[in-house]
Amino acid sequence: MSEDNGRWALVTGASTGIGYHLAICCAEDGYNLLVCADEDQIKQAAEDFRERGTRVEAIRADLATESGVADLYRVARHRDIHLLVANAGIGLGDAFLDEDLLEAQRVIDTNVSGTLSLIHKIGHDMRQRSSGRILITGSIAGFMPGSFQAVYNGTKAFLDSFAFALGNELKQTGVTVTCLMPGPTDTPFFERAGLEDTKIGAGDKDDPAEVAKTAYKAMMDGRASVVTGFMNKVRVAFSDIIPEPTLAEMHRRMAEPGSAPD
Repeated sequence: MSEDNGRWALVTGASTGIGYHLAICCAEDGYNLLVCADEDQIKQAAEDFRERGTRVEAIRADLATESGVADLYRVARHRDIHLLVANAGIGLGDAFLDEDLLEAQRVIDTNVSGTLSLIHKIGHDMRQRSSGRILITGSIAGFMPGSFQAVYNGTKAFLDSFAFALGNELKQTGVTVTCLMPGPTDTPFFERAGLEDTKIGAGDKDDPAEVAKTAYKAMMDGRASVVTGFMNKVRVAFSDIIPEPTLAEMHRRMAEPGSAPD
């Protein structure tokens, strides 16, 4: 095991996708890693991270539950967390009234409740130390009423707003907050959310490694936000001028079940 150099990055949702590649960015920049996911795949991911020559501690915990957050923080509180990458998140694709309400609630518990609980705990430690960087994975989905992804988009709208507000509250404390707002990215998210038969699920997606590199640099630069990908920047810009009912209809065409091209 590599020695503890005193510089730790905590990355949630690190088993796959953007979180996996953000953990690699942290490791290659010399940080020890405390990584978390709610699946056994986090163990294999941890082995991959160790190949970068860094110390890695991996925890399987369900951050949709307060006990899962507590389990993670029980370890984190004894580490000097310089970077908090609050990336864990899940989706659910279908008409809201056709979804299992418990599954919809789990999206909220994972994306919002667990994220806020962890940030509240780690953020206190950072503010007391007068240093730290927080990266929150929001989404450009937060700018659009998410027909057939209503709960998911709602959680991302919350996180986008929350990240900017928290960053403002923490200015001049030595703690920075960056909101990552990616567009569709090539990760297991779409399969897990049941979106494979949709236009957005079948369409082109961004490279998660490139998204992670862009996000990591923005966090280390202390930027308030970063939207990855040119077309995603265009979508965000147009969302300010297109009426919400029109945006909802546009989202329907992308996310309605069966909308994928034949």
